[in-house]
Amino acid sequence: MPPERPCTILVTGIMASGKSTVAQLLAERLDNSVHIRGDLFRRMIVNNRKEITPDSGQDEMEQLRLRYRLAAQTADTYREAGFNAVVQDVVVGRVLDDFISYVRHRPLYVVVLCPSPAAVASREAARSKKGYGEWTVEALDAVLRNETPRIGMWLDSSDLTAEETAASIVKRIWREGLISDR
Repeated sequence: MPPERPCTILVTGIMASGKSTVAQLLAERLDNSVHIRGDLFRRMIVNNRKEITPDSGQDEMEQLRLRYRLAAQTADTYREAGFNAVVQDVVVGRVLDDFISYVRHRPLYVVVLCPSPAAVASREAARSKKGYGEWTVEALDAVLRNETPRIGMWLDSSDLTAEETAASIVKRIWREGLISDR
C-alpha cells in the first residue's frame, strides 16, 4: 500500500536496463507525481562536463555527486509541494549511499533494475540512443552486482516488458523498497 504522504522513489540500474521507460510508467501510476530524469542535470553542463568512465578521478566523481544532489533537491522541492517524486538515474556502486544521503524527505524507496547483461546488450542494440562507449555492459553490470549496496527492491526484469516491470514494482515496492521512513 502506498504511503499516505508523498514519497521519493529512486529507480536505478545500468544503462539500457529500462529505467526511463519504467520510471515514467511508475510515475503515471501514482497520484500527484513527477518523473525526474537525473541525466538532465549532466546534460545541462555546457562547458567542462566530466563523463564517468571506468577510470574516473575525483573531478568526475564530484560532478556526478553534483548531479545526484541536484536530482535529490529537485525531488525534495516537488515533495514539499505535495508530489510523489520518481527519480531515475544510473546510481550504482558506493555512490548509492551518497544519493540516499542527499534526499532529505522520507519515505524514500529504491528500485534497482538488474536485468541480465545479455538482456541489456539486446536492449542497447535495439535503441537509437547509445549509452555505452568506454564502458561495456559487462563492466557496468559488475559494478552494479558487486559494488552496489544490497538495499531496496532488486528486480531482474530480463524477461519482463516495461509494463510488467512497472506493475511488479507497484505491487512489491511498498514492502521491499523502503529505505527510510524518517
